[in-house]
Amino acid sequence: MPEAIVLVNTDIGSEEEVLNLLSTIDGVTEAYVVYGVYDLVIKVSAPTTEELKDIISSRIRKLPKVRSTLTMIVVEGRTRK
Repeated sequence: MPEAIVLVNTDIGSEEEVLNLLSTIDGVTEAYVVYGVYDLVIKVSAPTTEELKDIISSRIRKLPKVRSTLTMIVVEGRTRK
């Protein structure tokens, strides 16, 4: 299943608001408010690459108060439990 990590910059002070909006989007599997250059880190997954691109470009990037994004498509991964 295609996955991506998306780094998001928001308007100042709107991190929690954007985080709440992200929780309503199908395909957003994890979302975190973080300190640093970016305000949020999001993990997105979808059945196809086309659907993944659509979630990011049509849903996440068009949210109110999202200023910019940086998307990294996952090529390979491992999880530790």
